[in-house]
Amino acid sequence: MRLPVIAALLAGSILAPAAGPKSDQEIEAWLPALLAPGKKFANVEPQEGAYLRDLVRKVGAKRALEVGTSTGYSGIWIAMGLRQTGGRLTTIEIDPGRHRTAGENFREAGVAGLIDSRLGDALAVIPTVEGPLDFVFIDALKSDYLKYYELALPKVRKGGVIVAHNTASHPREMRDFLDRIRTDPRVKTELITPGWQGFSVTFVK
Repeated sequence: MRLPVIAALLAGSILAPAAGPKSDQEIEAWLPALLAPGKKFANVEPQEGAYLRDLVRKVGAKRALEVGTSTGYSGIWIAMGLRQTGGRLTTIEIDPGRHRTAGENFREAGVAGLIDSRLGDALAVIPTVEGPLDFVFIDALKSDYLKYYELALPKVRKGGVIVAHNTASHPREMRDFLDRIRTDPRVKTELITPGWQGFSVTFVK
């Protein structure tokens, strides 16, 4: 080994390689660490994450969008589904600290290569995301759900799906959104509770 390389290693200027791909079982065994006290931010529950992964596979999603990355917990579940379909996820987070933590978690889970993680206000970033989209997951500022929905819907193909989180736990904060998805003739929606926080599952006609 050449001396400059040794010096760089000692100085810590050469980063260790990112974690390699892991199986679903290995990732699922590791994921509870992200929900430990002091680490859990606004995230889905494990059974909700598994639902997202399975729905991605069911619709054969190739292009997915997540509004509200948080620390990457739900994005990892979505990426597990996309790994099977050959797809990729674009995820948006407004908080720099959470964005940075999510990137670290994506690398540790071995799914970073499947994810385009963007820092910014989703209301500004969604219009820049290329369609058509197959799958959208909304889990950000509840009072802005309707705005996210209206920006994303034109980009979603027929048969694609928009899932929104906290429909059972925070319905008052997204009343306008819930009213719209129930009455919008462009879509068909059901409300489900794989976990207590609840999802709306909206399929584009």
